[in-house]
Amino acid sequence: MPRQPDPELEQRILDAASRLWARGGEKTLTMRAVAKAAGTTTPTVYERYRDRDDILRALRMQTRENLYAAVSRARTLRESVQLHIEFALQYGHAYEVLFDGVGKPPSLHEPWPSFNLMRDRIAQHLGGTPREHTRLLVGIWSLMHGACMLIIRGEFEGPLRQQTVHACLDTFDAIMECAERPKGIRNSGPKWPANLILGEGKHSRTGNGKEAVEKTKPAGKSRR
Repeated sequence: MPRQPDPELEQRILDAASRLWARGGEKTLTMRAVAKAAGTTTPTVYERYRDRDDILRALRMQTRENLYAAVSRARTLRESVQLHIEFALQYGHAYEVLFDGVGKPPSLHEPWPSFNLMRDRIAQHLGGTPREHTRLLVGIWSLMHGACMLIIRGEFEGPLRQQTVHACLDTFDAIMECAERPKGIRNSGPKWPANLILGEGKHSRTGNGKEAVEKTKPAGKSRR
């Protein structure tokens, strides 16, 4: 008889995988370890996911969906940043998995809904097309992610945690105030390359011409 879907078990598997990955990466994330941490058997895990990469893909897709749901509630750009940080700190293990190798396939060529949502909102706020603001968003993204990982990995608590969050928000305000000026933000270094494309699924590129979309079957229980 075909196995019956068990959402609770599958969620336990993904939660266990995120904890193991955050603890030690690929060295600790084995199918047997996932099964043990999820309170099930190794064959049961294999019934739902082909291998470790399949689990990680499903976890990334779920985390992206949940992050998008959180950020989409924002009424302002600043609130988008705040909700992004709050999500990351609440779901630290899954968040770490989401950003591990985010600039390489297969993660590079997967949907980035919250990235695109924030870029669209920046374009609505400043004018122009979303693509024109990719570099600005990468700067904001780096600020948010840096604050999140500093708090998560640094185990910031109490006033230090609170001050770090507000320092990030204050810096975001300063960045946007500068971006709103007639001359905008002065860019250093080379112009953004036309072949450096982010947040556009299979069309995404990092500009070095070496990316290749991974051809795989759909992940176990991942959702787009």
